[in-house]
Amino acid sequence: MTIETVPFDAAKYLAEPEAQAVFLRDALETGDAGYIAHALGVIVRARGMSQVARDAGLSREALYRALSPTGNPRLSTLLGVTKALNIRLEASALPTTPNGAQ
Repeated sequence: MTIETVPFDAAKYLAEPEAQAVFLRDALETGDAGYIAHALGVIVRARGMSQVARDAGLSREALYRALSPTGNPRLSTLLGVTKALNIRLEASALPTTPNGAQ
């Protein structure tokens, strides 16, 4: 008996803005640029690639490229996408040890 599988698409399970924010927060906490771009791509697909691209002032193709596994979105692209998604990026200080290391 052959087992049939289908690709998993997390975008189908991230319909709520709060779930999207939690997913992006997790990606940002890793500091992994590839994971952050991937998370943004999943969230953008959940919201609708064409609409987010329009709202961010980008072409759909440019947004796909920026959020692809080989993409490297510019800061202006990142800010435009987060604004279009109505997601705010925040910063906080990391705890340090007595010698200043994190």
